[in-house]
Amino acid sequence: MWPHQHFLQLRMLLPAIMLTALALPLRAQSNTSENKAHQNVMTLETAAGESAPVTTVEDWQQRKAQILANMQTVMGPLPEPESPVPLNMQVLEETMIGPLLRQKVAYHTDSPDRTVKAYLFRQAQVPGGIAAILCLHQTTGIGKEEPAGMGGNPNLHYALHLAQRGYITLAPDYPTFGEYEIDLTQDEAYASGTMRAIYDNIRAIDLLQSLPEVDDERIGCIGHSLGGHNTMFTSAFDDRIKAIVSNCGFTRFHKYYGGKLAGWTSDRYMPIIRTKYQNDPNQVPFDFPEIIACFAPRPFLASAPLYDSNFEVSGVQEAIESALPAYELYGAGSHLQANYPVSEHDFPAEARDVTWRFFDEYLDHTPLTSPNP
Repeated sequence: MWPHQHFLQLRMLLPAIMLTALALPLRAQSNTSENKAHQNVMTLETAAGESAPVTTVEDWQQRKAQILANMQTVMGPLPEPESPVPLNMQVLEETMIGPLLRQKVAYHTDSPDRTVKAYLFRQAQVPGGIAAILCLHQTTGIGKEEPAGMGGNPNLHYALHLAQRGYITLAPDYPTFGEYEIDLTQDEAYASGTMRAIYDNIRAIDLLQSLPEVDDERIGCIGHSLGGHNTMFTSAFDDRIKAIVSNCGFTRFHKYYGGKLAGWTSDRYMPIIRTKYQNDPNQVPFDFPEIIACFAPRPFLASAPLYDSNFEVSGVQEAIESALPAYELYGAGSHLQANYPVSEHDFPAEARDVTWRFFDEYLDHTPLTSPNP
């Protein structure tokens, strides 16, 4: 492994996508029996059941549809109602934080009998046409309160931090966290907590687009850990998310605790990985290289600390490499970026600086403050 200082100097000098090649010495030995089909993102299955190379954007759209279909075999089908339940957003509380207005809001997603609660940060005395960011929390009992700056790890107060930079931000609860009370074992509408969260997040994008001050074409999404892969799953299905950041959010399934997938299989996540696919990464019909490729050509930043014990960094590097050809097909290779801070499972100041600049560039936003907090 290179000395940390040398690595960081090179990280500052070279484009983020080049870090994958620079960091190759960090990789663990690959398992020769491993099914690598999901790393071959530029191969699609034809109607005749044969494999064919992806060489055009039209080919890629067919391949992307196959990936999304495979994700739904594990997560359950994505709801696509002809007439979505009205959001009927209600403001429950209002608090001024300097020039910011923090509103606790409640809105419907899939049922008029249930609401999701969230913190919405709005800018006072600013014109319309503002970029907005959906901010998804990690596995924490306080849910939305952490990104809203009301508790937990100060490094993860990103809904507040981004609002202080001039963005509109929304931080909702994930099912079973914060104030989102639901018995997922009795949830007949969804095959997984993951898909319920995806649809809730899609409705959160609907809510952001409904705000008069938000520019519909400048919406991003960010999350840490649970929020990181929640961001990625949602962005695969919702192209309205134009800039995507996952911090400590993923690694290839074969690199997740050596391929032991039990952590993905609770009712909050994807129990079908256990009940149908025996927690075997060789059997699960999708993986993160394919999910990242589905974002193309939209900008994606993988923020992946070198010492993240949850999501092993070599699996991040491999996923980025595998997804790059999909971006290059659109001539957008520079939109696929990775940052590898010297950190454990966290979102330190250096990683936040990179992330804020990423959003500012790709959401065409002029910040109100310096990069940190």
